[in-house]
Amino acid sequence: MKKILFICMIATMVFACKSASSTTASTEAPTLSTKLDKSTQVALKGNWVLTNVSYPGSEYIKVNSFDLADSKCFIGSTWSFISNNNKGTMTLTAPSCTAFTSPIVWSINNQGLFVLKIVNPGTKSKNVKEGYLLKVAGVTDNSFELIDNINVGGQTKDVTYQFQRAN
Repeated sequence: MKKILFICMIATMVFACKSASSTTASTEAPTLSTKLDKSTQVALKGNWVLTNVSYPGSEYIKVNSFDLADSKCFIGSTWSFISNNNKGTMTLTAPSCTAFTSPIVWSINNQGLFVLKIVNPGTKSKNVKEGYLLKVAGVTDNSFELIDNINVGGQTKDVTYQFQRAN
């Protein structure tokens, strides 16, 4: 029974997510798999530090990541991923940026998409209807990347978030 409820929750979460970019080039939702990539999820289990955010034109344009803050405010943020229940936390502490901590719910489907929901404290994750889809790349024991797509002047550009395992 718990397994069925968990699968239904993940299916709902996957279909309720949207791209991190609020200005996507396509208005059609991609067909998402509800099957999880458990081996990659287990590889990401633990504590991570977001060490760099890069994208073409970063010296000229600002990106508001996850509808929270400027992308540069995420550098140095700490992320915790628990793979057995797909929960965790993210904490932003960059100087000259507003501090922010929030629980998250996450998963990786077998299409290599990282599904992220930022949960306001006191809110149940099942009540969060919006989320973010990012591509997972370059997974090693000590690093990985999340890649988002943004629309800049009618062109799609990649925003790459680079993570290193925390000591």
